[in-house]
Amino acid sequence: MHEISIVRNVFETLQETYPDKFERITKVQIEAGLLSNIQPILIQNAFEALIVEEPALAEIELEVILLPIIAHCDACDRDFEVKRHKFVCGCGTPSKNIVQGEELQISRIEFLENQL
Repeated sequence: MHEISIVRNVFETLQETYPDKFERITKVQIEAGLLSNIQPILIQNAFEALIVEEPALAEIELEVILLPIIAHCDACDRDFEVKRHKFVCGCGTPSKNIVQGEELQISRIEFLENQL
């Protein structure tokens, strides 16, 4: 199950990037393109498993947003959403120029505000 290593890598990256603020993270949002082979429910299950190993993560909300596949048509110079695995633009031209849908990235991080 590669989702566990993905979730672990996300939180290792956050610890490295925000060493002084990591304990104040309240929410992490991940964007996953449909072509990234990421299933949100499996990411959530992997996160729950990681919480067992690292209980401090239980205070963090993890949200996974699936992004549609977007391709670019060179014939009409437009982007279009790929539906039902048909990489064909509305103008009828096939395209394999993927603009969105392969990514897996941390898109947003929320922190607990400093309280004085």
